[in-house]
Amino acid sequence: MKFSMIFEAQTVDTSRKAEYQVMHESVEQAVLAEKMGFDRIWAVEHHCLKWYAHMSASETFLAYVAGRTERIRIGHGVVCLPFRMNHPVKVAERIAMLDILSKGRVDFGIGKGGTPQEAGAFQTEMSEIPAQLEESARMLPEMWREEIFEHHSETMEIPPRPILPKPHQDPHPPMYLACTREETLNQAGEWGLGALVLGFGGPEEIASKNRVYRDAIKRRTAESQIPDFPVEHLSALCPAIVLDDADRARAIGYRGQRFFTMAINHWYNPGGEAPPPVADLGEIEDVDFLIQRGEEVRAYLAEDEIRTGTQSTGIYNPNHAYGSAEDAIAYVESLIEAGADEVMFLIQMGTVPQEAALETIENLGRDVLPRFR
Repeated sequence: MKFSMIFEAQTVDTSRKAEYQVMHESVEQAVLAEKMGFDRIWAVEHHCLKWYAHMSASETFLAYVAGRTERIRIGHGVVCLPFRMNHPVKVAERIAMLDILSKGRVDFGIGKGGTPQEAGAFQTEMSEIPAQLEESARMLPEMWREEIFEHHSETMEIPPRPILPKPHQDPHPPMYLACTREETLNQAGEWGLGALVLGFGGPEEIASKNRVYRDAIKRRTAESQIPDFPVEHLSALCPAIVLDDADRARAIGYRGQRFFTMAINHWYNPGGEAPPPVADLGEIEDVDFLIQRGEEVRAYLAEDEIRTGTQSTGIYNPNHAYGSAEDAIAYVESLIEAGADEVMFLIQMGTVPQEAALETIENLGRDVLPRFR
Protein backbone atom coordinates (compact mmCIF):
# COMPACT_ATOMS: atom_id res chain seq x y z
CA MET A 1 0.00 0.00 0.00
CA LYS A 2 1.05 3.54 -0.76
CA PHE A 3 -0.15 6.64 1.07
CA SER A 4 -0.16 10.16 -0.29
CA MET A 5 -1.71 13.63 0.00
CA ILE A 6 -3.16 15.88 -2.68
CA PHE A 7 -3.09 19.68 -2.72
CA GLU A 8 -5.62 22.00 -4.38
CA ALA A 9 -4.54 25.21 -2.62
CA GLN A 10 -8.20 25.79 -1.80
CA THR A 11 -8.99 28.96 0.12
CA VAL A 12 -11.94 30.89 1.52
CA ASP A 13 -10.09 34.19 1.47
CA THR A 14 -8.78 34.94 -2.03
CA SER A 15 -6.65 37.95 -1.11
CA ARG A 16 -2.93 38.00 -1.94
CA LYS A 17 -2.12 37.63 1.73
CA ALA A 18 -4.31 34.53 2.00
CA GLU A 19 -2.87 33.01 -1.17
CA TYR A 20 0.62 33.50 0.25
CA GLN A 21 -0.51 31.76 3.43
CA VAL A 22 -2.18 28.77 1.78
CA MET A 23 0.83 28.07 -0.44
CA HIS A 24 3.27 28.12 2.46
CA GLU A 25 0.93 26.10 4.63
CA SER A 26 0.73 23.49 1.88
CA VAL A 27 4.53 23.31 1.74
CA GLU A 28 4.64 22.88 5.51
CA GLN A 29 2.14 20.02 5.25
CA ALA A 30 4.14 18.34 2.47
CA VAL A 31 7.40 18.54 4.43
CA LEU A 32 5.67 17.06 7.49
CA ALA A 33 4.21 14.29 5.31
CA GLU A 34 7.73 13.14 4.45
CA LYS A 35 8.71 13.14 8.12
CA MET A 36 5.62 11.09 9.01
CA GLY A 37 6.27 8.40 6.42
CA PHE A 38 3.97 9.30 3.52
CA ASP A 39 5.07 7.94 0.15
CA ARG A 40 4.03 10.76 -2.14
CA ILE A 41 2.38 14.13 -2.55
CA TRP A 42 0.24 15.14 -5.53
CA ALA A 43 -0.54 18.67 -6.73
CA VAL A 44 -3.38 19.54 -9.09
CA GLU A 45 -3.30 21.97 -11.99
CA HIS A 46 -6.35 24.20 -12.26
CA HIS A 47 -6.77 27.63 -13.78
CA CYS A 48 -9.13 30.51 -13.01
CA LEU A 49 -11.14 28.54 -10.41
CA LYS A 50 -11.29 31.11 -7.63
CA TRP A 51 -11.85 29.57 -4.17
CA TYR A 52 -11.82 25.98 -5.46
CA ALA A 53 -8.15 25.67 -6.54
CA HIS A 54 -5.41 28.26 -6.64
CA MET A 55 -2.79 25.63 -7.56
CA SER A 56 -2.26 26.87 -11.12
CA ALA A 57 1.53 26.41 -11.39
CA SER A 58 2.01 23.04 -9.75
CA GLU A 59 5.39 22.57 -11.42
CA THR A 60 6.73 25.44 -9.31
CA PHE A 61 5.11 24.19 -6.11
CA LEU A 62 6.45 20.67 -6.63
CA ALA A 63 9.95 21.91 -7.44
CA TYR A 64 9.96 23.93 -4.22
CA VAL A 65 8.74 20.94 -2.20
CA ALA A 66 11.37 18.73 -3.85
CA GLY A 67 14.05 21.15 -2.67
CA ARG A 68 12.70 21.00 0.90
CA THR A 69 12.52 17.18 1.03
CA GLU A 70 14.74 14.19 0.30
CA ARG A 71 12.65 11.02 -0.01
CA ILE A 72 8.96 11.64 -0.69
CA ARG A 73 7.82 11.25 -4.30
CA ILE A 74 6.60 14.34 -6.16
CA GLY A 75 3.41 13.83 -8.20
CA HIS A 76 1.66 15.91 -10.84
CA GLY A 77 -1.98 15.10 -10.27
CA VAL A 78 -2.26 16.25 -13.04
CA VAL A 79 -0.68 18.25 -15.88
CA CYS A 80 -3.44 19.49 -18.21
CA LEU A 81 -2.52 18.48 -21.78
CA PRO A 82 -4.59 20.72 -24.08
CA PHE A 83 -1.96 22.19 -26.40
CA ARG A 84 -2.51 25.83 -25.48
CA MET A 85 -2.49 25.11 -21.74
CA ASN A 86 0.75 23.14 -21.92
CA HIS A 87 2.61 22.60 -25.17
CA PRO A 88 3.90 19.00 -25.23
CA VAL A 89 7.51 20.02 -25.79
CA LYS A 90 7.40 22.27 -22.74
CA VAL A 91 5.74 19.50 -20.69
CA ALA A 92 8.52 17.06 -21.63
CA GLU A 93 11.18 19.60 -20.68
CA ARG A 94 9.57 20.54 -17.35
CA ILE A 95 8.92 16.97 -16.21
CA ALA A 96 12.46 15.89 -17.09
CA MET A 97 13.99 18.87 -15.29
CA LEU A 98 11.96 18.24 -12.14
CA ASP A 99 12.88 14.56 -12.28
CA ILE A 100 16.56 15.40 -12.49
CA LEU A 101 16.49 17.94 -9.67
CA SER A 102 14.42 15.67 -7.41
CA LYS A 103 16.79 12.76 -8.17
CA GLY A 104 14.15 10.64 -9.82
CA ARG A 105 11.15 11.22 -7.57
CA VAL A 106 8.58 12.39 -10.14
CA ASP A 107 5.23 10.70 -10.82
CA PHE A 108 3.56 12.16 -13.89
CA GLY A 109 -0.23 12.37 -14.04
CA ILE A 110 -2.08 13.76 -17.05
CA GLY A 111 -5.59 15.10 -17.50
CA LYS A 112 -7.95 17.31 -19.45
CA GLY A 113 -8.43 20.46 -17.36
CA GLY A 114 -12.12 19.93 -17.59
CA THR A 115 -14.16 23.15 -17.34
CA PRO A 116 -15.05 25.83 -19.92
CA GLN A 117 -13.82 28.36 -17.34
CA GLU A 118 -10.31 26.90 -17.66
CA ALA A 119 -10.28 25.89 -21.32
CA GLY A 120 -11.71 29.23 -22.39
CA ALA A 121 -8.81 31.09 -20.81
CA PHE A 122 -6.56 29.28 -23.29
CA GLN A 123 -8.86 29.70 -26.32
CA THR A 124 -9.64 25.98 -26.33
CA GLU A 125 -13.02 24.39 -27.02
CA MET A 126 -14.05 21.54 -24.72
CA SER A 127 -14.67 19.35 -27.76
CA GLU A 128 -11.00 19.68 -28.79
CA ILE A 129 -9.54 18.44 -25.52
CA PRO A 130 -9.90 14.62 -25.59
CA ALA A 131 -8.03 14.25 -28.88
CA GLN A 132 -5.35 16.72 -27.82
CA LEU A 133 -4.83 14.91 -24.53
CA GLU A 134 -4.19 11.58 -26.24
CA GLU A 135 -2.02 13.07 -28.98
CA SER A 136 0.13 14.93 -26.47
CA ALA A 137 0.35 11.93 -24.14
CA ARG A 138 1.60 9.70 -26.95
CA MET A 139 4.27 12.22 -27.95
CA LEU A 140 5.83 12.56 -24.52
CA PRO A 141 7.47 9.12 -24.04
CA GLU A 142 8.84 9.37 -27.57
CA MET A 143 10.34 12.79 -26.77
CA TRP A 144 12.11 11.26 -23.76
CA ARG A 145 13.23 8.18 -25.74
CA GLU A 146 14.46 9.63 -29.02
CA GLU A 147 17.54 11.77 -29.59
CA ILE A 148 15.71 13.72 -32.29
CA PHE A 149 11.92 14.06 -32.15
CA GLU A 150 9.48 15.24 -34.78
CA HIS A 151 5.71 15.13 -35.10
CA HIS A 152 3.35 15.88 -37.95
CA SER A 153 -0.43 15.87 -37.72
CA GLU A 154 -3.40 18.04 -38.63
CA THR A 155 -3.30 19.67 -35.18
CA MET A 156 0.40 19.82 -34.27
CA GLU A 157 3.60 20.28 -36.28
CA ILE A 158 6.94 19.87 -34.50
CA PRO A 159 10.05 19.96 -36.73
CA PRO A 160 13.02 17.66 -35.95
CA ARG A 161 14.50 18.80 -32.64
CA PRO A 162 16.40 17.36 -29.68
CA ILE A 163 14.08 17.61 -26.64
CA LEU A 164 16.28 18.30 -23.62
CA PRO A 165 16.95 17.32 -20.90
CA LYS A 166 16.02 13.66 -20.55
CA PRO A 167 14.48 12.43 -17.27
CA HIS A 168 16.61 10.90 -14.52
CA GLN A 169 14.24 7.89 -14.35
CA ASP A 170 15.03 5.71 -17.32
CA PRO A 171 13.17 5.64 -19.65
CA HIS A 172 10.80 8.14 -17.98
CA PRO A 173 8.68 8.74 -14.83
CA PRO A 174 5.62 6.52 -14.21
CA MET A 175 2.50 7.87 -15.92
CA TYR A 176 -1.04 8.20 -14.54
CA LEU A 177 -4.42 9.51 -15.73
CA ALA A 178 -7.05 11.45 -13.78
CA CYS A 179 -10.14 9.21 -13.76
CA THR A 180 -13.65 10.31 -12.85
CA ARG A 181 -15.85 8.35 -15.29
CA GLU A 182 -15.84 4.88 -16.84
CA GLU A 183 -14.53 6.39 -20.08
CA THR A 184 -11.31 7.59 -18.47
CA LEU A 185 -10.90 4.39 -16.42
CA ASN A 186 -11.09 2.42 -19.67
CA GLN A 187 -8.53 4.74 -21.23
CA ALA A 188 -6.17 4.42 -18.25
CA GLY A 189 -6.28 0.63 -18.38
CA GLU A 190 -5.97 0.32 -22.14
CA TRP A 191 -3.27 3.00 -22.34
CA GLY A 192 -1.14 1.41 -19.58
CA LEU A 193 -1.53 4.29 -17.12
CA GLY A 194 -2.16 4.32 -13.39
CA ALA A 195 -5.65 5.53 -12.40
CA LEU A 196 -6.03 8.56 -10.12
CA VAL A 197 -9.65 8.20 -8.97
CA LEU A 198 -10.55 11.68 -7.76
CA GLY A 199 -14.05 11.22 -6.36
CA PHE A 200 -15.84 11.34 -3.00
CA GLY A 201 -18.04 8.30 -3.58
CA GLY A 202 -16.23 6.05 -1.10
CA PRO A 203 -15.46 2.32 -1.04
CA GLU A 204 -18.50 1.26 -3.08
CA GLU A 205 -17.52 3.62 -5.89
CA ILE A 206 -13.88 2.52 -5.69
CA ALA A 207 -14.89 -1.15 -5.96
CA SER A 208 -16.99 -0.40 -9.05
CA LYS A 209 -14.30 1.67 -10.71
CA ASN A 210 -11.63 -0.86 -9.79
CA ARG A 211 -13.53 -3.54 -11.72
CA VAL A 212 -13.76 -1.30 -14.79
CA TYR A 213 -10.06 -0.41 -14.58
CA ARG A 214 -8.80 -3.98 -14.10
CA ASP A 215 -10.96 -5.20 -17.00
CA ALA A 216 -9.54 -2.44 -19.20
CA ILE A 217 -6.00 -3.48 -18.29
CA LYS A 218 -6.72 -6.92 -19.75
CA ARG A 219 -7.55 -5.28 -23.08
CA ARG A 220 -4.27 -3.37 -23.27
CA THR A 221 -2.20 -4.07 -26.38
CA ALA A 222 1.21 -2.93 -27.57
CA GLU A 223 -0.57 -0.51 -29.90
CA SER A 224 -2.86 0.97 -27.25
CA GLN A 225 -0.14 1.39 -24.60
CA ILE A 226 1.24 4.92 -24.26
CA PRO A 227 4.27 4.78 -21.90
CA ASP A 228 7.36 2.64 -22.43
CA PHE A 229 6.27 0.58 -19.41
CA PRO A 230 2.72 0.09 -18.10
CA VAL A 231 1.60 1.17 -14.63
CA GLU A 232 -1.13 -0.88 -12.98
CA HIS A 233 -2.09 1.19 -9.96
CA LEU A 234 -5.36 2.62 -8.64
CA SER A 235 -5.18 5.58 -6.28
CA ALA A 236 -8.34 6.36 -4.28
CA LEU A 237 -9.20 9.80 -2.91
CA CYS A 238 -9.76 9.82 0.85
CA PRO A 239 -10.94 13.05 2.53
CA ALA A 240 -9.51 12.95 6.05
CA ILE A 241 -9.40 14.90 9.29
CA VAL A 242 -7.99 12.81 12.16
CA LEU A 243 -7.68 14.43 15.57
CA ASP A 244 -7.42 13.33 19.19
CA ASP A 245 -10.85 14.94 19.57
CA ALA A 246 -12.88 12.80 17.16
CA ASP A 247 -16.01 14.96 17.33
CA ARG A 248 -14.03 18.06 16.48
CA ALA A 249 -12.38 16.18 13.59
CA ARG A 250 -15.77 15.27 12.14
CA ALA A 251 -17.03 18.83 12.50
CA ILE A 252 -13.97 20.24 10.72
CA GLY A 253 -14.13 17.54 8.03
CA TYR A 254 -17.82 18.11 7.29
CA ARG A 255 -17.30 21.88 7.15
CA GLY A 256 -14.32 21.49 4.82
CA GLN A 257 -16.23 19.14 2.53
CA ARG A 258 -19.24 21.45 2.51
CA PHE A 259 -17.05 24.33 1.38
CA PHE A 260 -15.47 22.04 -1.22
CA THR A 261 -18.90 21.16 -2.67
CA MET A 262 -19.94 24.80 -2.81
CA ALA A 263 -16.69 25.81 -4.49
CA ILE A 264 -16.80 23.06 -7.09
CA ASN A 265 -20.48 23.71 -7.83
CA HIS A 266 -19.70 27.36 -8.45
CA TRP A 267 -17.60 26.38 -11.47
CA TYR A 268 -18.95 22.99 -12.52
CA ASN A 269 -22.68 23.69 -12.16
CA PRO A 270 -24.21 22.70 -15.54
CA GLY A 271 -27.21 24.94 -14.96
CA GLY A 272 -25.16 28.09 -14.67
CA GLU A 273 -22.93 29.82 -12.16
CA ALA A 274 -23.82 29.05 -8.54
CA PRO A 275 -23.33 31.55 -5.70
CA PRO A 276 -19.71 31.84 -4.54
CA PRO A 277 -18.76 29.70 -1.53
CA VAL A 278 -18.53 31.30 1.90
CA ALA A 279 -17.10 30.22 5.25
CA ASP A 280 -20.19 31.29 7.23
CA LEU A 281 -22.61 28.64 6.05
CA GLY A 282 -25.71 29.30 8.13
CA GLU A 283 -27.56 27.37 10.77
CA ILE A 284 -27.93 23.95 9.13
CA GLU A 285 -25.36 21.43 10.40
CA ASP A 286 -22.70 20.62 7.82
CA VAL A 287 -23.32 16.87 7.83
CA ASP A 288 -27.07 17.47 7.50
CA PHE A 289 -26.41 19.82 4.59
CA LEU A 290 -24.33 17.17 2.78
CA ILE A 291 -26.97 14.47 3.31
CA GLN A 292 -29.87 16.75 2.37
CA ARG A 293 -28.15 18.08 -0.74
CA GLY A 294 -27.24 14.55 -1.85
CA GLU A 295 -30.88 13.49 -1.51
CA GLU A 296 -31.99 16.51 -3.53
CA VAL A 297 -29.57 15.64 -6.34
CA ARG A 298 -30.71 12.01 -6.37
CA ALA A 299 -34.34 13.12 -6.55
CA TYR A 300 -33.55 15.52 -9.39
CA LEU A 301 -31.74 12.83 -11.37
CA ALA A 302 -34.58 10.36 -10.88
CA GLU A 303 -37.19 12.94 -11.92
CA ASP A 304 -35.29 13.70 -15.11
CA GLU A 305 -34.73 9.97 -15.72
CA ILE A 306 -30.98 10.38 -15.48
CA ARG A 307 -29.21 7.39 -13.99
CA THR A 308 -28.22 8.18 -10.43
CA GLY A 309 -24.52 7.62 -9.90
CA THR A 310 -21.74 8.49 -7.53
CA GLN A 311 -20.25 10.83 -10.11
CA SER A 312 -23.14 13.24 -9.46
CA THR A 313 -23.85 12.54 -5.81
CA GLY A 314 -20.49 11.44 -4.40
CA ILE A 315 -19.32 14.87 -3.30
CA TYR A 316 -22.20 14.93 -0.81
CA ASN A 317 -21.17 11.62 0.78
CA PRO A 318 -20.12 12.57 4.35
CA ASN A 319 -18.70 9.14 5.23
CA HIS A 320 -14.94 9.49 5.04
CA ALA A 321 -11.90 9.31 7.31
CA TYR A 322 -13.17 11.95 9.71
CA GLY A 323 -12.74 11.27 13.43
CA SER A 324 -10.21 9.26 15.43
CA ALA A 325 -7.27 7.20 14.21
CA GLU A 326 -9.39 4.07 14.64
CA ASP A 327 -12.09 5.63 12.44
CA ALA A 328 -9.48 6.34 9.78
CA ILE A 329 -8.03 2.82 10.00
CA ALA A 330 -11.45 1.28 9.43
CA TYR A 331 -12.12 3.55 6.45
CA VAL A 332 -8.70 2.89 4.89
CA GLU A 333 -9.29 -0.85 5.30
CA SER A 334 -12.53 -0.52 3.33
CA LEU A 335 -10.73 1.29 0.49
CA ILE A 336 -8.07 -1.40 0.35
CA GLU A 337 -10.73 -4.12 0.27
CA ALA A 338 -12.35 -2.23 -2.60
CA GLY A 339 -9.14 -2.54 -4.64
CA ALA A 340 -7.12 0.61 -3.95
CA ASP A 341 -3.35 0.38 -4.36
CA GLU A 342 -2.89 3.85 -2.89
CA VAL A 343 -4.88 6.02 -0.49
CA MET A 344 -4.68 9.68 -1.47
CA PHE A 345 -5.64 11.79 1.55
CA LEU A 346 -7.41 15.10 0.91
CA ILE A 347 -6.77 17.22 4.00
CA GLN A 348 -6.28 20.73 2.61
CA MET A 349 -9.88 21.90 2.09
CA GLY A 350 -10.82 25.58 2.18
CA THR A 351 -12.02 25.90 5.79
CA VAL A 352 -9.62 23.43 7.45
CA PRO A 353 -7.30 25.30 9.87
CA GLN A 354 -3.60 24.63 9.57
CA GLU A 355 -3.29 23.21 13.08
CA ALA A 356 -5.95 20.60 12.28
CA ALA A 357 -4.21 19.68 9.02
CA LEU A 358 -0.84 19.24 10.76
CA GLU A 359 -2.35 17.20 13.59
CA THR A 360 -4.10 15.02 11.01
CA ILE A 361 -0.83 14.34 9.18
CA GLU A 362 0.90 13.46 12.46
CA ASN A 363 -1.90 11.15 13.57
CA LEU A 364 -2.05 9.42 10.20
CA GLY A 365 1.70 8.94 10.11
CA ARG A 366 1.99 7.73 13.69
CA ASP A 367 -1.18 5.67 14.15
CA VAL A 368 -2.69 4.79 10.74
CA LEU A 369 -0.01 4.22 8.09
CA PRO A 370 2.04 1.74 10.19
CA ARG A 371 -1.01 -0.56 10.39
CA PHE A 372 -0.76 -1.18 6.64
CA ARG A 373 2.97 -1.43 6.12
